[in-house]
Amino acid sequence: MDLEEFLEEWHNSSPTVLVHTSGSTGQPKPMWVEKERMKVSARITCDFLGLKPGDTALLCMSLDYIAGKMMVVRAQTCGLRLVAEKPTGCPSWNGKIDFAAMVPMQVYNLLKTEEGRKRLRSVRHLIIGGGAIDDALAQELKTFPHAVWSTYGMTETLSHIALRRLNGTEASEWYTPFDGVGIAQTDEGCLAIDAPAVHEGILVTNDIVELRGTQFRILGRKDNVVCSGGIKIQIEEVERLLRPHLGAAFVVTKRKDEKFGEALVLLTEDTQLDAQRSVCQQVLPKYWQPRYYQYVEQIPMTETGKPARKEAERLAALAKEI
Repeated sequence: MDLEEFLEEWHNSSPTVLVHTSGSTGQPKPMWVEKERMKVSARITCDFLGLKPGDTALLCMSLDYIAGKMMVVRAQTCGLRLVAEKPTGCPSWNGKIDFAAMVPMQVYNLLKTEEGRKRLRSVRHLIIGGGAIDDALAQELKTFPHAVWSTYGMTETLSHIALRRLNGTEASEWYTPFDGVGIAQTDEGCLAIDAPAVHEGILVTNDIVELRGTQFRILGRKDNVVCSGGIKIQIEEVERLLRPHLGAAFVVTKRKDEKFGEALVLLTEDTQLDAQRSVCQQVLPKYWQPRYYQYVEQIPMTETGKPARKEAERLAALAKEI
């Protein structure tokens, strides 16, 4: 979908807009969402960030998903001047930008070059969502002169309902929900959200969290818990420990195992599997070490820059024990 098509849909007589989930844990699913709720979400974000009519907003994300659509809605609802660029892995734009939303991959690619870093540092309000921000990327952003935020949200909440600061004295690993958003924890440890302004009823997520008062910290997804030999292992925690030590792109996934029931698998773009195994043995606790390793030409990713977990599991069936 291009900008003209979405604007036509936004301004038609229908009270709803068609959106699709990101597809990180399976096939993208269609959803109809209310335009009035999208407007409320837009105002909440703009008010929180102090954005004013006439401020510039960069659209550099696909309009097939909620994140891109909400950038347009914020501009339409709050009087921002929209600067639309073709969605790419490394955005490029001219002129001053007051507000931009990107996925971690786009930020990572921009930081690779001096020009890209300069562009990124000039953005007055930068929000990053759609995937985990690893420690190395967070470290790169700590010295940015303007506010940088990690967002928490999903298609069902019409983009984010909580933010955490990545730089400055307010930097934290804890997300703070917007006013009017309530949070709780299910018996399984998953986050439950009460955000009546953007979603009807309680929304139970698959995200395993730790709560601290009105704030929360993400530990991983319930779908990504591997039960190996009776030990529960959170895939995201394994990836977090490995990330500073593995140079090539990788993803941790799982496969069925005759002995352990399930076993961890490391998919990597590095052909030196023995070297990868050696790093895992040095870095990870004994019971968190992958049992299988598999070289792939390219780690499967969704269009929004997240690991495509289901596709990774499919590839893991080919992995070898070494």
